[in-house]
Amino acid sequence: MTAAACSSSTDSAAADADSVTVGNQWIKAADAGMSAAFADVTNRSDHEIRIVEATSPASARMEIHEVVVADGGKVMRPKAGGLVIPAHGSATLKPGADHLMFIDLKAPLRTGTQIPVTVKFADGTSTTFTGQVRDFAGNQENYAPTGDGSAPAHGG
Repeated sequence: MTAAACSSSTDSAAADADSVTVGNQWIKAADAGMSAAFADVTNRSDHEIRIVEATSPASARMEIHEVVVADGGKVMRPKAGGLVIPAHGSATLKPGADHLMFIDLKAPLRTGTQIPVTVKFADGTSTTFTGQVRDFAGNQENYAPTGDGSAPAHGG
């Protein structure tokens, strides 16, 4: 994985972006609407690190999502507080669980293409990784947005 870190911290401690590696990253192919990015995120630091935001030129916006069981089924929703990566630990973004959600795709995500994703950490630093788009038909959760609930279901 190639990640470009952007450090804006002037503190002598290592910036969060410098302590995180991203591996096994991929993105679900989609024609329009929504999609999702998945990866293994590892924290080499002595403190927990929190991903608080994600962006990509592939979509109008992105959200950090979780999948929970509610009303007898799986529901996807924004993850309050972002994604925590424990000290000397890792977090897995995978179908049917935590993931980075692309909302309002600007163009189809075609199998084999490479899509950049930038994640921002709680300390203000960020890193960018590239995920390859893959076909994936599983996990058709319902989307439970924090707003009016008018968003369609997605397959992430």
